[in-house]
Amino acid sequence: MTTDSPTPDTGAELLPIATPARTRAALRTLIRPDRGLALTGIGILVAATAVGLLVQPLLGRIVDIVADGRPAGDLTLPVVLLVAVAVVQGLTTTLGLTRIARLGETVLARLRERFVERALNLPADRLERAGAGDLTARVTGDVARVAEAVRSALPEMARSVLAILLTLGALALLDVRFLLAALLAVPVQLLTARWYVRRALTLYADQRVANGAQQQQLLETIGGAVTVRGHRLEEQHTERSAGRSRKAVDLTMRSVNLVLGFYGRLHIAEYIGLAAVLIAGFWLVRDGAVSIGTATAAALYFHSLFGPVNAALVLLDDAQSAAAGLARLVGVTDLAEQPEPEAGKPQAGKAEAGKAEAAKPTAGKPEAGQATPASVPRQRIASSEAAVAVHEVSHAYGPGRPVLHEVSLTLEPGEHVALVGTSGAGKSTLARIVAGVQQPTSGTVTASAGPGSASAGAGEHPVVLVTQEVHVFTGTLAEDLRLARPDATDADLRTALATVHALDWAEALPDGLATVVGEGGHRLDPARAQQLALARLVLADPALAVLDEATAEAGSAGARVLERSAEAALAGRTALVVAHRLTQAVAADRVVVLEAGRVVESGPHDELRDADGPYAALWRAWSGSRTTAPHP
Repeated sequence: MTTDSPTPDTGAELLPIATPARTRAALRTLIRPDRGLALTGIGILVAATAVGLLVQPLLGRIVDIVADGRPAGDLTLPVVLLVAVAVVQGLTTTLGLTRIARLGETVLARLRERFVERALNLPADRLERAGAGDLTARVTGDVARVAEAVRSALPEMARSVLAILLTLGALALLDVRFLLAALLAVPVQLLTARWYVRRALTLYADQRVANGAQQQQLLETIGGAVTVRGHRLEEQHTERSAGRSRKAVDLTMRSVNLVLGFYGRLHIAEYIGLAAVLIAGFWLVRDGAVSIGTATAAALYFHSLFGPVNAALVLLDDAQSAAAGLARLVGVTDLAEQPEPEAGKPQAGKAEAGKAEAAKPTAGKPEAGQATPASVPRQRIASSEAAVAVHEVSHAYGPGRPVLHEVSLTLEPGEHVALVGTSGAGKSTLARIVAGVQQPTSGTVTASAGPGSASAGAGEHPVVLVTQEVHVFTGTLAEDLRLARPDATDADLRTALATVHALDWAEALPDGLATVVGEGGHRLDPARAQQLALARLVLADPALAVLDEATAEAGSAGARVLERSAEAALAGRTALVVAHRLTQAVAADRVVVLEAGRVVESGPHDELRDADGPYAALWRAWSGSRTTAPHP
């Protein structure tokens, strides 16, 4: 179960936060595979702590020997035992903490993997509503908080709790009255912990949200710097950034004051407990109930509690911060979980936006790079084609925000359909739904490969989506291409690049396919980055391809080159193309026109152009803005 995040003054609908009960359940699930490691580590720490508790009685024994005026030789055995205790405790503590640390790192790695996997599968519109800042804050700040707690707080907390429990037991063995005296500090400590926890969890959650809002504002300001300067909005954006920074700083200072108050109350508890143990020791020694050495051991036992008690309570600070971060991470993993498909119910094909998923070679399918050139009519290859049926699909991004209204559409095997319409008509939403990236509010999408196709087998991804926002991954050009098909040879990569007319510039790079691209590497302009994405599509060789304005980033000079690249990449497969330029509609087998989320026209370009309907109006407006209208 999750709850909605507090929404800052950004207008964003932040990703949800898991409830405490759900967070604990998720943590148990993460630890369950390593229960043996956890039990072994805790057992070794119990043994180490038990051995360490022999120090106080041995020191008390030394005090009794000195107080009784015994020979110096009587000190030999206690001193040797003290050395042995130190060695054994040191070795066992190291071994136990190592196992606990290994457990923590394993669980943390599992959490990271699950978070990244689920975050990649979040619906695109959900991420858009939350904003990049919220997800960025979770994947950086929250993961860092949890990692810090796992590496430092978890081992120390385990050792501290064990030391507290065993030390209190040792006090009771000396004399139960020492234990009762020591317990006078407990009410103050419990009240302090309760006072702190009730304030800290909410405060740290608010702090994480404020940091996310701050990052979102910075991302928007820096990312849109050109627009900000162009509209003279520098002062407004600076004030917004400053306002959100002030809110984050204010919450940070409140947390500092909370911690200071927490420490002050702990010191009071220490004073009460130590005074009570010393007074009890005085009375017991005076009455002859215990020796001076025993009273000394009791005082040392309680004094030794200062460290673990304070550490355990102080670690509540890290624990609460980590718990807040963990709840935000679990909120994302829960949000991304999708129910299992019901038997017999049609489902939309699945794909990753901007990333081609490798598919197995299909019998009878042409090798990558042998696709029909754009100037030659496409050949239909039944074994590699996919049929797509969209049945009464509706979608809304929120109450009162419908985008699609009962859209029904069929793509025949091997057919290329261009989706056109004015901005906001719902084209990209429909494309994402067909690709399986976005789940519709209602309705179904069935994407299935034709007879004999292996690309629609169980567990495969027969759909690849390419959008206008293409990411060039950091690494060599060959590594970037192999994201689509890890087993591809260099010859396969060159063939895919040649198919999309990108081989010439790829081989002209400083190190060819070994050239490092992406962040910090060789910069690819938008047109080349898009060709790289299309080459990945060719390598993945899906039965169905969805292009969402994949040529929009190219300028006028590169538009035709990208269009030729896209046509070559789509040859021989079923395709849905959100047309940024109507030349793509001209080349398509069929044009589907969307208006306000509804299909208003469907048919070949020539037929719709002559029908004097919505498409004809779009065509006149588009071709009239060009010096020479393109020929069908």
